[in-house]
Amino acid sequence: MTSPDAAAEGRRRADEFLTLLAREDAAADALLADLADLRDLVFLGAGLTAIARAEGRALPTAQRAQASTRQINLAQLRDANRGDLDGLRTWLRRSGEEVLFIRSLHARAQQLSG
Repeated sequence: MTSPDAAAEGRRRADEFLTLLAREDAAADALLADLADLRDLVFLGAGLTAIARAEGRALPTAQRAQASTRQINLAQLRDANRGDLDGLRTWLRRSGEEVLFIRSLHARAQQLSG
């Protein structure tokens, strides 16, 4: 069973990772490199996935469908690297980039509408 603390820590790390990634800070890669426990990587990924899905639901229909397809592709990448820490780090980096992409779509839509 997953403890609420572990899930909250994964979400906190996801927010921290996204902040670093958005700044194109090398600390984002350092954060991933410091996570040597499979469980920590998975909880970070769960946090990123939750953010991507929540923010993706607010996209227009066509973009939402495309975001869903990208989430499926990310899940396949995760599954293919289930026991490979470096492969999971690649999955996490791409998942973070997906969140930033979704956020850029939201920002662009706001620019166009207002």
